[in-house]
Amino acid sequence: MAMEAVEIEHLIRAAFPGAEVEITDLAGDGNHYAATVVAEEFRGLNRVRQHQLVYAALKGKMEGSRGELHALALTTKAPE
Repeated sequence: MAMEAVEIEHLIRAAFPGAEVEITDLAGDGNHYAATVVAEEFRGLNRVRQHQLVYAALKGKMEGSRGELHALALTTKAPE
């Protein structure tokens, strides 16, 4: 089952209310997205931890072969 970009954005914004979030559908299939998330919550965290927090915000949507979201290329950082 494919996932809409707006749903991904909603889940990320729920976890990071003040974040700048940009979602791009890479393949037009609803399964391969890129997300850029700029959030204060990332300040002082390494990139791996930042990505872990975003994946947690997706509430299991990427887990296993039955996940609604197949691929998500992440760019994360704290605001400058």
